[in-house]
Amino acid sequence: MRMRIVIVDDEPLARRRLKRLLAGSGGVTITGEAGDGLSAVTCINDLRPDVVLLDVQMPELDGFGVVGRLVRPAPLIIFLTAFDRYAIQAFEVHAIDYLLKPVSRDRLADALIHARERLTSRDGHPDTNLTALMESLARRRSAATRLPVRSDGRVELVDVTTIDWIEAADNYVVLHTGRRTHVLRETLSRLEERLDPEQFVRIHRSAIVRLDRVVRLESASRGDYDVTLRDGTRLTLSRTCRSRLEKAVRTEIWK
Repeated sequence: MRMRIVIVDDEPLARRRLKRLLAGSGGVTITGEAGDGLSAVTCINDLRPDVVLLDVQMPELDGFGVVGRLVRPAPLIIFLTAFDRYAIQAFEVHAIDYLLKPVSRDRLADALIHARERLTSRDGHPDTNLTALMESLARRRSAATRLPVRSDGRVELVDVTTIDWIEAADNYVVLHTGRRTHVLRETLSRLEERLDPEQFVRIHRSAIVRLDRVVRLESASRGDYDVTLRDGTRLTLSRTCRSRLEKAVRTEIWK
């Protein structure tokens, strides 16, 4: 089968390069192109291609916004990206193909081979990996980036990237940020809902940690683990929360 492809990129030079590379690939037909997100939505929904080469970073409506407006089932998406580190991580987690710009001939050829295999295997069914990716991105976009902490008649906005771990204290939580602590009137469960699950994970009924602060896990008694953070803080990973951490770090820690 010949794959029908639409190219979406706001840079004319990038579109021309992709068309040149695709011209040397067998079994593909370029059915359309678009230079912005809004035009892309119309083009893709009208032409219903098999595959879309879709730039992530575009003004007004980016690549993720385009996907959110497509008629389902959506075509296979191969994202094009330059420097979006989180996007690359998200693509890899959800097994979505992406190409780093400037796109190389060999990498494009590999992506087209994978696309053809997936088109054959899914047999017209929706791409569940793409759905999972969009749900993950939606959670991240709605996640809090700063938390307002009131103290002594003023409000301090604590950047969540400075938080090492969070401790429950009845109807309050204590934010541990390096050598400082901040008390926030919020339950741990409600705060957990506001945090990015790609960055923070509940390890105990009374503790949430930032994943990139975890450096070591050691087996403890009764099936629990000791969790050591970058600053030497030791916390407990309970058995009931173990699966959450395993899912977050994408590995099985209990063998």
